[in-house]
Amino acid sequence: MTDATLLYPVFALIALAVVLHAMMGRARVGSLKRGEVKIQDIALGQPNWTARATQIANAYHNQLQLPVLFYVLVAFILITRANDIFFVALAWVFVVFRYLHAYIHTTSNDLNKRFPAFAAGAAVLLLMWILFAVKTIFGVGF
Repeated sequence: MTDATLLYPVFALIALAVVLHAMMGRARVGSLKRGEVKIQDIALGQPNWTARATQIANAYHNQLQLPVLFYVLVAFILITRANDIFFVALAWVFVVFRYLHAYIHTTSNDLNKRFPAFAAGAAVLLLMWILFAVKTIFGVGF
């Protein structure tokens, strides 16, 4: 296993952010073209977008929050050469939950489904941080 294997989930998460960014742009431009929103109503960042454009934007912005802790952790793992199969597997599990969360966020937006997907991903990320801390501080291998 090479360090690059830990980068594949990072690339997948970046791809999700790029797709959501494109979806957000398309929804916003569509809202403007259809006349649902006027330029002067959003020019200063006012929250006057349509519900659909806001829903997608929120999903996109969410990819710039919790995943930042994932990116930092991956960088630390690679710098300290602590990478192993457990980190790679957990990274993929985290990414799957991020995709699931984004899918729910941009479709039904059902909080009863979305929150568990978010919480599961957050729990996996927390576990990764704990394992990294234990491995780094105590030199324990898994």
